[in-house]
Amino acid sequence: MMQALIFDPSLSIGLVPEPVPTPSQALVQVAAVSLNFGEVAYASPRPGYVSGWDASGVVVQAAADGTGPAVGARVVTFGWGGAWAQLRAVETAELAVLPDGVEFGRASALPVAGVTALQAVRRLGALLGRRVLITGSSGGVGRFAVQLAARAGAHVIASAARGEGLLDLGASEVVAEPSLLRGRVYGVLDNVGGQQLADAFNLLEDDGVVQAIGKASREPTVIDFEEARVRSARGRIENFNVTTPFGDDLAYLAGLLESGSLDPQIGWRGPWSQASDAASELLARRVAGKVVLDL
Repeated sequence: MMQALIFDPSLSIGLVPEPVPTPSQALVQVAAVSLNFGEVAYASPRPGYVSGWDASGVVVQAAADGTGPAVGARVVTFGWGGAWAQLRAVETAELAVLPDGVEFGRASALPVAGVTALQAVRRLGALLGRRVLITGSSGGVGRFAVQLAARAGAHVIASAARGEGLLDLGASEVVAEPSLLRGRVYGVLDNVGGQQLADAFNLLEDDGVVQAIGKASREPTVIDFEEARVRSARGRIENFNVTTPFGDDLAYLAGLLESGSLDPQIGWRGPWSQASDAASELLARRVAGKVVLDL
C-alpha cells in the first residue's frame, strides 16, 4: 500500500494499492505535483481513485520494454490520472528527463498548463508582430501563454482581473477584460469562456482565430453573430484540445526552465497535507499562477 490524495469525501491523504506498471510504463517515486483548475473543478470523485495529471520525481523502475530513462533518472510526467500519490506508473512517451538544474516543484508545474499553452500558441501560427489577446492571463495556462507568445514575437495583450506581474512576463498591454480593449487582434487564447469569449470573438481581424482553451468562468458562451457582422468580425473559433503524447513538449519546456527563459509562476506551494486548502484557493481564483504540493 501507499499514500495518496483521495476524495474521502474531501481531498485528504489515504491508503491505496501501489500501481502495477505495464511494459511501456516506468514507475516514478513522486516528489511534487501541481494542481490544475480542471481536474479539481470538474472532478468526479470515486472511492479510492487517485486523480492528478502533473507530477515530477525519480524513476524507481524502468519500463520493461526498454523505452524511457533508467532507474534514478529525474523526470517530469503527465497522465490523465495517478499523479497524486507516492508512486506513479506513467507511459514513457508522457515523460521527459529533467536537466540537473531544474527543481522538482518547478518542473511539476509544466505538464498540463505549460504544454497546453505551448500547443495553443503554436496553433495560432506565425505571430511575429501580431496582436494576440490572452484571457485569464493570471492563471496557470495564461501565465505560460503570455511568456510563450511574447517569445514567438507577438504583441501580447493580457486580460486579467488581477494583472500584477504580467508586464514583467512579456505582455505589452494589460486589460481587465476583452470588452475594454481597443483595436483588433489576430489571435485569442481564451481560458475563461462565457461573455469574455464572445467579446474576444468580436475583436478578431480578418482571418483571425480564437483558440477556446478553458472555461474558468463556468458560464456558457452565447455569441450574437449579427453583432459580430456589425462589428465586421470575420475570424473563427477553434475548440482547443491538447494533443498527446507530451514527452517532446515537456523536454522543450524543461530546457526553457533550465536556461531561465521560462518562469512557472508558482503562486501557492506547500506540503500535500494541505491539498484541500490549496484546492479551495485555486477554485476561488485566489492563486496567481500554479499550485504546487510537495510530498
